[in-house]
Amino acid sequence: MTNPSAPSPSLLKQPGIPAVLGGRTLSAFASQVQAVAVGWQVYALTHSAAALGFVGLAQFLPMVLFIFPAGHAADQHNRQRIVISCQVIEALATAFMAYASFSHHLTSLMIYGLVVIFGICRAFEASAQQTFLPSLVPPALFPRAAALSSSLFQVACIAGPSLGGLLYGLGAGVCYALCALSFATAAFCTFSMKLQFPTRAKQPATLAAVFGGIAFLRRKPTMLGAISLDLFAVLLGGATAMLPIFANDILHAGPWGLGLLRAAPGIGALLVATILARHPLGRHAGLWMFAAVAIFGFATIAFGFSHSIAVSVIMLAILGGADVISVMVRGALVQLGTPDEMRGRVSAVNMLFIGSSNQLGEFESGMLAAAIGPIPAVVLGGIGTLCISGIWMTLFPGLRKLDRLEDITPEHS
Repeated sequence: MTNPSAPSPSLLKQPGIPAVLGGRTLSAFASQVQAVAVGWQVYALTHSAAALGFVGLAQFLPMVLFIFPAGHAADQHNRQRIVISCQVIEALATAFMAYASFSHHLTSLMIYGLVVIFGICRAFEASAQQTFLPSLVPPALFPRAAALSSSLFQVACIAGPSLGGLLYGLGAGVCYALCALSFATAAFCTFSMKLQFPTRAKQPATLAAVFGGIAFLRRKPTMLGAISLDLFAVLLGGATAMLPIFANDILHAGPWGLGLLRAAPGIGALLVATILARHPLGRHAGLWMFAAVAIFGFATIAFGFSHSIAVSVIMLAILGGADVISVMVRGALVQLGTPDEMRGRVSAVNMLFIGSSNQLGEFESGMLAAAIGPIPAVVLGGIGTLCISGIWMTLFPGLRKLDRLEDITPEHS
């Protein structure tokens, strides 16, 4: 860590920053509430671990299909309008889910279909939204801006699951109604943002243009190593899809316990992000990232063995705190090391890897848990994460030697 220093007082005075942070936080909050409601409702309807895995698959498949066109669209069209359109569609979809739940017409198949819609929207929304922050703040302020953004995101990750777990007791429709309101407010925040979109020569949607982010990353092994490390670590070590089973069958904690378990990683991440907002990573950022991934793996193993709600919450909090360090290093590499005209497509690849690790990881966890049980599935995933951390340190020496994040500059070649 660097020496203590107060956050820059000029950060929130940067034009557009409050609107960007507000829109992102509200959208994340709605997504978290929705995740709790969808997970609990699908499990209540099916009592199947595989069904929970299919929720992750329903989010992953549209991301694979649409993420590269979404990245190309973000580099060719007005990014602000793309995000607003996605948030409006999300608001309308959750409003429909609320109505269908209140009228007792919402089925598991309908939920899967609506989750697919959300997967498509989030592919376009995230590819464009991730480009906002580096366009609004100078590189010297970016680490602090990223830490503040991460802190607010973690607040959403804490408040969303906690409130979602409590409100689910009143019915899933109440959760979905809150999501609709949050998505609509996020769209208003994004609409109020003042962001200049530079005029660029239009590129036809050729395969070379659409998949330009992959070609760019192939020439940047350090950046590729950071993104792929997160992919495989969370793909193997993610236990999120199993939380309804742990809350109901192992910890016997009910919907409130599920909300607490989902909030725990956010609590740990918020604490770490708050520290990083005041004391950004100084030297040896790459080593910090590898250490964080190893801690993530150990915490996952401990969570899998735990039969205590208190121990489980603590392990998930440690897991979340470790993950935010990896996220911040990867985010600085992707956003600061990419020229603006490529940020949409590179962000698309980044989101594909994140989506693969989260949604496909949920599918993998669900299938493995259905085959060998939830506890062995989570423990084996944590062991796999530790192995990946060691292998990646050897495969990507440039990432291991990465030093100061603020020294990263865009590379056009």
